[in-house]
Amino acid sequence: MYYLTNIEERIRVPPSMFGSPLEDALLRILQDRFERRIYKDIGILLLVLNPKAQNEGAIIPGDGGAYYTVHFDALTFFPHINDVFEAEIKEVVEFGAFASIGPFQGLLHISQIGREKYSFDKKNKTLLSRTDKRTLKKGDSVLVKISTISMKSTTADTKIGLTMRPDGLGKDEWAQMKAEKAQKPEKAEKKEQVKA
Repeated sequence: MYYLTNIEERIRVPPSMFGSPLEDALLRILQDRFERRIYKDIGILLLVLNPKAQNEGAIIPGDGGAYYTVHFDALTFFPHINDVFEAEIKEVVEFGAFASIGPFQGLLHISQIGREKYSFDKKNKTLLSRTDKRTLKKGDSVLVKISTISMKSTTADTKIGLTMRPDGLGKDEWAQMKAEKAQKPEKAEKKEQVKA
């Protein structure tokens, strides 16, 4: 999920930035240092906002820079197991599909797409279930749940496992197909009762 967090940090402003407004210099330094990095306690830091110096700045003899204690807001994304996301299928491969959740991509293994068995159609690059005639292709919008997370220092190294096996997940049309299928036996029963 996305979070807005307030962070305090001690920042060195080099002499080359003394001509810039302090807020602009602090923002550039904080963006270079923190944005697009993953931290175990807050997740990936996406955006630095509203840096405010809390002191006048300190100078250390022999160092030309000025040191400030800075408070800033950080927009972060921290996925948790069992979080549910609307995701887009980015790629379909033989063993499953990759779906985007926030700034990450998670793996939707072929065994986690649904309860029925899926096979890979190499020609059309889709995953197809034979029993329910469901398909999954690049660009599909799906509802997924996070089943496993292994946070690492980069987005490429972070591994997120996804599932659509629980009821209510998957493509919207699958839920509609299931609802229509469930209503058909009820209509047949009503017709039999009318005849009797």
